Amino acid sequence: MTAVIRLRQGVRALIALIFAPSVDYDAVARALTLSQVALFKRLLRAEQLHSLRVLRAVLAQDTVTPPALAVAALLHDIGKVRYPVGLIGKMLPVLVKRISPRLVRRLSDGNPENRFIRPFVVYLHHPAWSSELITKDGGSPDAAWLAAHHADDADRWRNHPLYAQILRLQAADDRN
Repeated sequence: MTAVIRLRQGVRALIALIFAPSVDYDAVARALTLSQVALFKRLLRAEQLHSLRVLRAVLAQDTVTPPALAVAALLHDIGKVRYPVGLIGKMLPVLVKRISPRLVRRLSDGNPENRFIRPFVVYLHHPAWSSELITKDGGSPDAAWLAAHHADDADRWRNHPLYAQILRLQAADDRN
């Protein structure tokens, strides 16, 4: 299922590159501080559009959305700016993981300067990097935690106070 989702995201990213829809920076500014908007603008256009779709999906889930969840929806992938990866590189780790999760884990511990290894490193480590960037920018601990764990197995956090929010974020991210 994850491979299908990643392929669908890849097609959307390709469409975003070809048709270049505008990014709704007004919606971004309603959810983020000025410095967080600047951070958001560091994302590639396709990633900005993905994050906006995630935000819209989160907002549609309930009449109340905690501010930290909105921030996490927009900045959950901000760690990817550390080592940019192309479209094929974003799909590669997901596809390889279906064949050999152990190989993905081993490659993800490699040097991100190596262009072959980079997609695997980014795939595994971008949630932690996103959390670091949100924290460094003065974002809330809840937003940082949500970003740090958006790719985790949610069952691991069943007893965590932000469990309901991580479920909302993951559902929105998976659909978009």
